[in-house]
Amino acid sequence: MNAGTPDADLLSWIGTDLQALPRSEGGVGLCGACMPNSRCRLGLVEERLDEDDVLVSDLVCPSGHEGGPGVAHGGWTASVMDEVLGHVPLNHNQLSVTATITVDFRKPVPIERPLRARAWIDKIEGKKWYISGELVLLPGNGVLATATGLWIARDASHFARHRAWLAEQDAAAGTVAD
Repeated sequence: MNAGTPDADLLSWIGTDLQALPRSEGGVGLCGACMPNSRCRLGLVEERLDEDDVLVSDLVCPSGHEGGPGVAHGGWTASVMDEVLGHVPLNHNQLSVTATITVDFRKPVPIERPLRARAWIDKIEGKKWYISGELVLLPGNGVLATATGLWIARDASHFARHRAWLAEQDAAAGTVAD
């Protein structure tokens, strides 16, 4: 395999057109770990682009991500913000990877309560997508967290190059990955 050419396993993971990942019944783009169950393990239930090109995601923090009594672990909140902001390029038919993300935690996020995340494009410069978003408690829209970040547009060859690099690292260390 050429280091920049995706193999059949990678293509089946990403999707045949390299852009459209499998989605849940609610339209949520699913990552590799979520695909087997056809649902998002982070609790995203539905997502859509609204008329202003803002990605709107309805979600609930599952009790399995409880950090303190009745509230989400901060790592869950950061993961959700990364996921939702990262879905903006996906919903514009562009694979991307996170370069940076900053999450501001405003209020504790309650578990098992309806939440909504919104994410939007601030600007695009070449392969760089600058994206912002917020997580709110429904129905009153109290802001729980905000985030800003940079995503870099990629195609499937990005992941093939990573596999090749990792194999080189394993070979140099005398180890083999399972």
